[in-house]
Amino acid sequence: MQLFNGQNLDGWKQVGWDHFVVEDGMMKTEGGMGLLYYDTEKLGDGTLRVVFKTAEGRANSGVVIRMPEKPIDAWYGVHNGYEVQIDAGGDEWHRTGAIYSISKATKENQKPAGEWNTLEITLAGPKTTVSLNGEVVNIYVEGQEVPPRKQWFEPVRGPRPDSGYIGLQNHDAGSTVWFKEVSFRRN
Repeated sequence: MQLFNGQNLDGWKQVGWDHFVVEDGMMKTEGGMGLLYYDTEKLGDGTLRVVFKTAEGRANSGVVIRMPEKPIDAWYGVHNGYEVQIDAGGDEWHRTGAIYSISKATKENQKPAGEWNTLEITLAGPKTTVSLNGEVVNIYVEGQEVPPRKQWFEPVRGPRPDSGYIGLQNHDAGSTVWFKEVSFRRN
């Protein structure tokens, strides 16, 4: 099922600062830290498919999954869900496909700025599998060992639900990311 209709942000709500706009059939990040979330329903077992491109190699964004409640601010998803990172310039814990500072991406597989990438996030109960451009780059199972939290902006550690709300992050004014497809296929 298509979560983004290519025309407007029907079914989506923004929290935090700044926003997303729809241009030429794509969602585009604008401004500072914020979270655009799919307000219609919680998503459980299935595959979330996100097709995106970045304006520059260090553009930062993310796909937030497993949020137990509708977010109330821009940081809710980071601390209460899991952020599947979009950032070609990050290290293994912070590059595209990593679950931000929780589970590292095992390889770099993002295409250069301006080219389309396909991120598939498969939710199967407590297991999350992340594929980037057709290759599995991360498998995380709820409860596995994670590194200690070092900074306030890193996710609060702890369990997340098997189903939840999903969202897209707009990170900062210097990061522009376009999304042309956001869809979900139930298992």
